Amino acid sequence: MSDTTRSAAGAPAVERAPGARAGTPAPSAHRTGSPIIPPGPKPAVLTAVLAVLVAVLAPVGQWAVLPALVVLQAVTAAGWFRLNGMWPARQGIALAFAGGLAADAAVLLVAPGRAVPALLGVLGVWFLLVLVLQLRHRGGADERLDALTATSVSTLLTISAAGLLAATAAHPGAVTAVAAGVAIAAPVRGVLTVRGVGPVVAVLAAAALGAALGANPGAGVISSLESPPAAGAAAAGAVCALLGLRVASYDWPSRFVHFTAGVALPLTAAAPVAYALARWFAA
Repeated sequence: MSDTTRSAAGAPAVERAPGARAGTPAPSAHRTGSPIIPPGPKPAVLTAVLAVLVAVLAPVGQWAVLPALVVLQAVTAAGWFRLNGMWPARQGIALAFAGGLAADAAVLLVAPGRAVPALLGVLGVWFLLVLVLQLRHRGGADERLDALTATSVSTLLTISAAGLLAATAAHPGAVTAVAAGVAIAAPVRGVLTVRGVGPVVAVLAAAALGAALGANPGAGVISSLESPPAAGAAAAGAVCALLGLRVASYDWPSRFVHFTAGVALPLTAAAPVAYALARWFAA
């Protein structure tokens, strides 16, 4: 991806070096090196905070999880555009975030067993709105395609994050276990950057944490979920977190990418898995 980025509305936006003032031209030197730069420990701490909030509040209920989820959806919507080199993209971010809020409302209004059809309905309506938004795009064909792709994926991710809300209604213990896995895997991976070592340690640490939480379900941490399935759910959350971190590490991300996509994607990627596990454990 070049140093000059495009917004979702087609207007060119110049990527400035950190600390550069407005009006300062971007350096013309071509970037070299690996396009994979992990977000690091600081964004991982923020991810862990969000994941811990979800894990602790899930047993309380959907309305308790909602504020943390809304923050997650806002950061997801903004982070995906920045990860794809599109900034500013206010209309696209606003549309994707509004889709997430509509998905939250749909999940809260329907029965737990109808969450998937509700989310698919919201997704269908918002994809139509994405197409309508692109009709106003005045850029070239390549710019329109880039904007359409980025807005569609951002919308999909932001709406799919509402799966955490649906999972909370189905089986809050599963949400706690998955979120706990994300909460431990992100910092471990942020500190252990050695190839092959960090991911393995992160998954093992998440499984151990899940087993510890599930060993005493009577304490109310993970209700109705014993140690073996809790360990597996936490490990699954860790794997999702690692995938989200890998995606957020691509293409010379800036500090802003690290603190948006790098924070949100690990937990957002775990939302569909949390819902699937919640339905499985509840069956």
